[in-house]
Amino acid sequence: MKILVTGGAGYLGAVIVPVLLKEGHQVSVVDNFMYNQTPLLDCCHHRDLTIIRGDARDKSLIARELKTADAIFPLACLTGAPLCAKDPQAAESIIVESIKMILSLRSPAQKIIYPTTNSGYGVGEKGKHCTEKTPLRPVSVYGRLKVKAEEELLNAKGAITLRLATAFGVSPRMRLDLLVNDFTYRAVNDRFVVLFEAHFKRNYIHVRDVAKAFVHSLNRFDKMKDEPYNVGLSDANLSKLELCAEIKKHVSEFYFVESAIGQDPDKRDYIVSNEKIEETGFKPDVSLSEGISELVKGYQIIKRNQYTNV
Repeated sequence: MKILVTGGAGYLGAVIVPVLLKEGHQVSVVDNFMYNQTPLLDCCHHRDLTIIRGDARDKSLIARELKTADAIFPLACLTGAPLCAKDPQAAESIIVESIKMILSLRSPAQKIIYPTTNSGYGVGEKGKHCTEKTPLRPVSVYGRLKVKAEEELLNAKGAITLRLATAFGVSPRMRLDLLVNDFTYRAVNDRFVVLFEAHFKRNYIHVRDVAKAFVHSLNRFDKMKDEPYNVGLSDANLSKLELCAEIKKHVSEFYFVESAIGQDPDKRDYIVSNEKIEETGFKPDVSLSEGISELVKGYQIIKRNQYTNV
């Protein structure tokens, strides 16, 4: 299958693209390499990989690449609440307008698998899991834009949207600003973290299991299409305090404390059910503990805080 991946050199794409190549697909990546990192270098030998340095909002470029594509993974995004808040117009053009453009150009037979975010749930009801039927109440520009993009795709038909939990783990295009990655980096390098509103909960998923979810959805597209799916670790609906306790199991010198004053600018607080995608046969491979162990090793290599989306 020929797959077009926009933003294919990002944190998710740098893990997804090698998996697609290993599965025997032909992959075309469009990315502007805005963070000056060097993902996908280890894939350049692959004859089924094409890399185009370009903008996912370039209509002529995307129209040309769509002519031969069987499936589209639109990963291009300004990812994260701080980055989108800093430049909301650019965020909307990349997250929403580029999706509208793809929908206007693609043929009905072309499959779309799109990563949205379960941050769209915003603040959930205490003790009650958010399912795909739970009303979406995003609390950030990023969350609102991803919800809008999802609506466009599901209304158009012929798409699967994956409401990803907070991703973690090592990627060739590394990010340190994701919560598990961030706290583990602080544990390894600073040995402490001060928590604000430490009871706030969210769900987590390893980046390799995100790649697995994309392949799983592609292989079962006709059965899963036109629906959203939560994708996370069902045993990892954890508060920030609980997350730090898990990290301390790997870094015994790690000290964490909750501040009595101050607020977390990220107001998300919810627990998530992943039952719907699990019922299709999907099962994550990487536990939170395994991912933290991987990160501790990775942070013996990474010593400069240059791997963020800010």
